[in-house]
Amino acid sequence: MQNETWTFFQAFMKSPRVVASVIPSSAFLKRRVIEAADLPSAQVVVELGAGTGGTTVSMLKALGPGGRLIAIERTADFVPVLEAIEDERFDIVHGCASSIVEQLAGRGFEGADAVISGIPFSTMPVGLCEEIAGAIHDALKPGGRFVAYQFTDWVARYMRPVMGAPVVQHEILNVPPMRVFTWEKPVDIDAAATAA
Repeated sequence: MQNETWTFFQAFMKSPRVVASVIPSSAFLKRRVIEAADLPSAQVVVELGAGTGGTTVSMLKALGPGGRLIAIERTADFVPVLEAIEDERFDIVHGCASSIVEQLAGRGFEGADAVISGIPFSTMPVGLCEEIAGAIHDALKPGGRFVAYQFTDWVARYMRPVMGAPVVQHEILNVPPMRVFTWEKPVDIDAAATAA
């Protein structure tokens, strides 16, 4: 855990606008995120911003034996740490979250049952945030869930135009305390139009 925290802190100091926090997520936050995403029933899951893999490992434990987890991580320092996770259900991509649709299609998946994100929407360029928001919507299967754990509410500003209002929970047992935003993609087109 000490090495994970140090790696995380170093990456934050190098790129504070890209890395969301100075230390990894707490066990309480991980549990809340996993429950919000309903991971035990998911088959295809994408994690945006996997960091040092603490949440990733918890997600793999919650995921069923036939599930698949694809992590897209932009920070190069985290990639070797993530590559050390030994699980045949896990695949790591060094790239941008906006490539989610392409990453799924390249692996033969029509969409994701859940997308989980810890990337900092509050510090990224507006255009990139809008692009990622649209890509998340397009990547989700009907009925799929997008769960974002954030310190601010910026993610809701970008997601609301494409997925409507989120369900918001608070996790105070984390440094810093976090909000967990959850959206569910409507199953039919009429419901999607109403949500927007």
